[in-house]
Amino acid sequence: MSRSPSFSVKQELSLKTDLESLKQWAVAFCIIRFDLEQGQLIEECYPPDSFSNEEELDVAFSSFPDSVSQNQNRSSIHDCIFFFRIRRRKKSEQGNVTSSEIVGIDDEVSSKFMKGKVINRRKNRNGTKGMEYLYGFVFNRQRHDERLKRGGEQKSVVILSHNPYSSVFRPLLQIMGPLYFDIGKKALEYIASYVSMWPTPVPGKQMELHIGNAMLKVSLPPAHSLPFEIGIFEESASAMAPFLPSNQSIPQGLFHDSDIFGTFRGILLQLWLLWELMLIGEPILIIGPTPPQCCEAVASLVSLVAPLPCSVDFRPYFTIHDPDFKHLNSLREGDMFPPMVLGVTNLFFLKALCNIPHIVSVGSPASNSNQVAFASRSSASRIPGRPEGFGLQQLSLKKFSPSSLLSAVKLRRDGPLCLMTEHKEAIWSTYVATTKPDTSILNRLIDAGISPRVEESMSVVNNEILRRHFLELTTNFLAPFGPYFRASTPSEGFLPFIDPPPLPPFNGEEFLANLSARGVGKFLSKRMKSNWLDLYKRFLKGPNFMPWFQRRRTVVEQEQHRLWRQARMKADIQLLISKMSELEIVDSFNSIERHLQGEILMEKSGRAGVDFAETCQKLKNDLQAVFSVLPEDMQQLLLMNPERATLLQVSWEPTKPHGHPSLQIGSPR
Repeated sequence: MSRSPSFSVKQELSLKTDLESLKQWAVAFCIIRFDLEQGQLIEECYPPDSFSNEEELDVAFSSFPDSVSQNQNRSSIHDCIFFFRIRRRKKSEQGNVTSSEIVGIDDEVSSKFMKGKVINRRKNRNGTKGMEYLYGFVFNRQRHDERLKRGGEQKSVVILSHNPYSSVFRPLLQIMGPLYFDIGKKALEYIASYVSMWPTPVPGKQMELHIGNAMLKVSLPPAHSLPFEIGIFEESASAMAPFLPSNQSIPQGLFHDSDIFGTFRGILLQLWLLWELMLIGEPILIIGPTPPQCCEAVASLVSLVAPLPCSVDFRPYFTIHDPDFKHLNSLREGDMFPPMVLGVTNLFFLKALCNIPHIVSVGSPASNSNQVAFASRSSASRIPGRPEGFGLQQLSLKKFSPSSLLSAVKLRRDGPLCLMTEHKEAIWSTYVATTKPDTSILNRLIDAGISPRVEESMSVVNNEILRRHFLELTTNFLAPFGPYFRASTPSEGFLPFIDPPPLPPFNGEEFLANLSARGVGKFLSKRMKSNWLDLYKRFLKGPNFMPWFQRRRTVVEQEQHRLWRQARMKADIQLLISKMSELEIVDSFNSIERHLQGEILMEKSGRAGVDFAETCQKLKNDLQAVFSVLPEDMQQLLLMNPERATLLQVSWEPTKPHGHPSLQIGSPR
């Protein structure tokens, strides 16, 4: 496979890379070789020394397909693209992580919360402090050559980043991977130079990113969907759930380009069950024949609950070499499995992780094609040219034959270990879903037919239908929490200098009682069984609720602060003073002084806004106006504080012939 003929490296390009700019997008670019005697080896890493020795091993082991998942055909070259997510090693890390570290959720807070504790303000912005993850996007090439040992070789080109920007790095790999195999390690420096010239990532926006004479048009996921450890927190209150977005062209969550339809086409009726499992944060094991298929399934599940951010630890491609595996493998029968979604290809996990309660088998064994295509946003990891059509009749709830019923019973009886002998698309779970499959949505899906090109274009349409439905489903599920996220604005004639009222406190038991009395709403009542309140109870106890709720509250508080600050800038202080009592005037003076000091502190810490000077001048003018109408004895008392006198720009001469101090208010400018 050679690189696209439309791509070429500009000869005048300087190979000097701005490493700080590069870090906005990528941590490093690696070339990893599978050595028969030494195992996985990192041949090249740019920039060098980006990782510790332990992290290099973690990356290397995650960058190759398991032996049982490799394509068994004898074509000369086989390429595939997939991605993984691993935990970054702490500098002081000793041994393996514990169960509490894997969970990453404050269980104590959640349990107290459900017992009636009132949670009013967000305690910790970063719920996964010290738990950074690294995303690796892999272009793997297997070259068969009878002249080599074992008849071939394997190499992987890997992009490593703290950002889960699959819409950027997957198409970038389609350029970078073949380029490396054409020109060697210089490709890493070329690509790094171009990436370092990219503008700063803007979450939730479409960006045009240049690579040589090519350009990637990509849409980044919104800030509210990014994992909390990334630290991007410039979010808009209007951009977050529980409000259904008006612009559907803007991505509403992570992995918005994943192929939901192609991945789960054999078990589409189970999508609503999987949606609930993701919503409440249940552990799920995804088994696929190849890394592209299992990682696509994990990405699709994460995207299924958009716009709710996924706080579950998801691993698109998980291997036995991952440091977390040792702990997971040590769990005994009856131990609680941490909330994780694991994508695997090694069937050994069926026995090693027998405690995991939900197992999903997706995909089909690789065909005889020599490539795993990843050209479009909707056919990322499917094998092109599947012979069978979609067949809507396969989904009809009324047309199950006795033979299909017997097959389903046999599948459940045999359990997931039946995958050891034959791969099948199926799900094993004892969980009973509250949400009913929406047959009207299934009936809108289009039969893909037998042509790969038709199948690909129809998948785009089908994915849009499914994504829109589950976006609407999640948004309506979150809608009852709306009253807790309403920012107040000062009404006309109201003093904007006082502190805004706090957001309504949240009490879990009270919320459930009110929701039970009020009802869940028309949209959900048609799609859920009568026990829908149980789903809300599970959601409140699960790992997704508290991080989302606290983050959402913080964003609303920031929005409320902005609105009240804006009102202070527009306030007519003379008009307000004319309507104040003496006590209100004194209170206003204290409030304005506090706001002015807050602006000054923000400036000293480097967090001042672009309108800092204008805001400070307005507050100083208002402070002087209020000060001028205070009684003289109170003015003298206030001016005994030198810092306050500086803010007021007032000089005070305590001795005068008539025994009265002289007050001179300085020019505001």
